[in-house]
Amino acid sequence: MISTKIKQKLSYSLIFASLFTPLSVNAEAPALDQLLKEKSSQIESKVIDWRRHIHENPELSNREFETAKYITKHLKSLGLKVQTDVAHTGVVAILEGAKPGPVVALRADMDALPVKERAPVDFASKVIAEYNGEQVPVMHACGHDTHVAILMGVAEILTGMQKDLNGTVKFIFQPAEEGAPAGEEGGAELMVKEGVLKNPQVDVIFGLHISSGMDIGTIGVKPEGIMAGVDDMKIIINGKQSHGSTPWNSVDPIVTSAQIINGLQTVVSRHMNLTQRPAVVTIGSIHGGVRSNIIPEKLEMLGTVRTFSQNDKKITRKLITEKAKLIGESMGADVEVKIPYSSNYPVTFNNKSLTEQMMPTLESVVNQVNIIKPITGAEDFSFFANEVPGLFFFLGGKPLDANGASIGAHHTPDFYVDEAGMKYGVEALTRLTLDYMNSQQN
Repeated sequence: MISTKIKQKLSYSLIFASLFTPLSVNAEAPALDQLLKEKSSQIESKVIDWRRHIHENPELSNREFETAKYITKHLKSLGLKVQTDVAHTGVVAILEGAKPGPVVALRADMDALPVKERAPVDFASKVIAEYNGEQVPVMHACGHDTHVAILMGVAEILTGMQKDLNGTVKFIFQPAEEGAPAGEEGGAELMVKEGVLKNPQVDVIFGLHISSGMDIGTIGVKPEGIMAGVDDMKIIINGKQSHGSTPWNSVDPIVTSAQIINGLQTVVSRHMNLTQRPAVVTIGSIHGGVRSNIIPEKLEMLGTVRTFSQNDKKITRKLITEKAKLIGESMGADVEVKIPYSSNYPVTFNNKSLTEQMMPTLESVVNQVNIIKPITGAEDFSFFANEVPGLFFFLGGKPLDANGASIGAHHTPDFYVDEAGMKYGVEALTRLTLDYMNSQQN
């Protein structure tokens, strides 16, 4: 029996024969995988240049104005149909193949983070911008600059194959993956609401995320839930102000917050079966008080909650609200819990049959494809994959000679990825598109 992978290669030899020097009828057609490896290598220097420009000029969520212009200029130079100002600053381009077939969407996120860069690179960011009313340093501390550059490269390669494409490609450059500013909508959720998966109707969507902790030349993927759903929360504690020397005259929101934080640790440790249902509850910000000798009237806490099912999301919301309010009541304080507060992402879910179908494609790109464990990080790619079958995977970006502990993690000032890994991302998204289109011809 001929394997699926061999069948794909034989079929591609016919579909893309026009891309090669004409051969005799009896000659063996060159393999498509060799062609795509060559094209990915040929465009690598461009992809690196694009990435460095974007990295040196980062923009925060819903403020990716210059990034969008940069992407748009490239897409229009390819002759693509381009739509701008989607979900504020998003860019969408359509490539119609010469032959009928499915609509494949490819997504890259564009926004940066309020982080000061310490990575030792010549193109390090020196940008300062406004975030929550403050002037902050801005950095691509999660690799979104590489995602954009990779998809720009894929767009160039696939445009060159337009006459042989069995379907349509929709390139989605998405703003605000890290979350829209307070009071604004944004990201994948708003793109879906505005109809980005329609006109033409998308059949499947593929996306990737570079990883500073995975070796170059590897891919990590998982069927079904690959990344957690996320709720952020805001807990407001209203107490009674007094002089610090007379705490008995106060209802101390600071002491109350300490009790609430301790209580919230039991949401996971005493209510969730961690062998089957991983979850995370984290308080990441506390604001209250202005002087050492004044017990304040009010305190606010911000936190994040990560779960892997809709049921667990409901359970954690209920437990957090009950515990915070009851602890506050026991301390004489009034507690308000807002969950979700501003962001609420579903679980990032890889369609099981699509993942299994495309595994040979991923295996043809790199020497090692790993089935990974669920990741408690979140991704708003989940909003796309809630609407149409999706496949999201991780791309290795760690230098092979680097100690994993020495590489800066995501969302930190020292975040670093080796640009040599990006060509595998270009090849992977290109192959996934072509392989899926070809699979639907029968």
